[in-house]
Amino acid sequence: MLLGAQLRRLREGSGVTRAAAGWEIRGSESKISRMELGRVSFKERDVADLLTLYGVTDEEQRNVLLQLVKEANRPGWWHRYNDLLPDWYQPYLGLEAAASRIRTYEVQFVPGLLQTADYARAVIQIGYGHAPRDEVERRVGLRMERKRILARHDPPHLWAVVDEAALRRPIGGAGVMRDQLLELIEVTKRPNIRLQVVPFRAGGHAAAGGAFSVLRFPERELPDIIYLEQLTSALYLDKRDDVEQYVAAMERLCIEAEPLANTPDILHRLLADCDAERDAERD
Repeated sequence: MLLGAQLRRLREGSGVTRAAAGWEIRGSESKISRMELGRVSFKERDVADLLTLYGVTDEEQRNVLLQLVKEANRPGWWHRYNDLLPDWYQPYLGLEAAASRIRTYEVQFVPGLLQTADYARAVIQIGYGHAPRDEVERRVGLRMERKRILARHDPPHLWAVVDEAALRRPIGGAGVMRDQLLELIEVTKRPNIRLQVVPFRAGGHAAAGGAFSVLRFPERELPDIIYLEQLTSALYLDKRDDVEQYVAAMERLCIEAEPLANTPDILHRLLADCDAERDAERD
C-alpha cells in the first residue's frame, strides 16, 4: 500500500495517465490501478520502469522504493494467521510493523499494542464469543505478537490518546482491568511509549467521529497513512488533505487531554477505584 501510494503520487506529479503507465510495463490501466491500491504483488522490473517513466532519477529515492518492492513481496509473521484475518486487516499489520511513529486515539478499548493477554481475551470474546477456545487463544496470540514491535531494538514511538471511558470500562471484570492498569503504569515508563487520557470533563472533543490511527514511516518519501477500522472493513487514507485533517484532530486531542505528566497519577487513581470495585465484588 505504501509503495502503491507513492507510485500514484509520482505518476500524478509527472502527468502520466494510468493507461500510459500500463503500456510502459506491458500491462493495462486496471493493473496500474491495482498496483497503486496495493492489491497486487510487484515486480522489481515493473517498478524500475515506472520510476524511469515518472522521471525519478535520484538513486537514493529509487533504491528506497525498490527496497519496498522486496518488503512488499516478503510474507510477514502474521501470514500463519491468515485463516483468522480478514483481507482488509492484513495490510495494517504490515504498516504497523514498518512504522516509526504510531499515534492512536481509542474511545472504547485500551489500544491493542498495550493490552494484556487477559484483557485482549476479554475483548476478543466480545466479538467472537461463539468461536472455539483454540481460535480465541490464537487470536490472543496474534495480538501479543503485535506487541513485540514495541520491545525490538528499533521500536516505533507510540503516542496513544485514550478516552477515560476506555480505562473505566471493566472489560473482563475488575481483576482483569486491574492487571491492565498495572501494565499501563509499567509500559508508559518506556521512553518510546506515551499515553494521555481525555477526561470526561473535556466534553465533546476533536475526535467525535471515533477511533483512528496515524502511521508515519522512516522513509521521508512515504506518505503518512490514516487507519480507520469499521465493523466489517477498514479505510486507509493517504491523500494529503485527509491526512492533514486527521493529524490536526490528533494535535487537538493532545491539547484537550490531560498533560502527559498527569498520566501516572490518573492511572493510579483508576487503579484505586478498580481495587475498591473488586473488593465490593468479593463482598
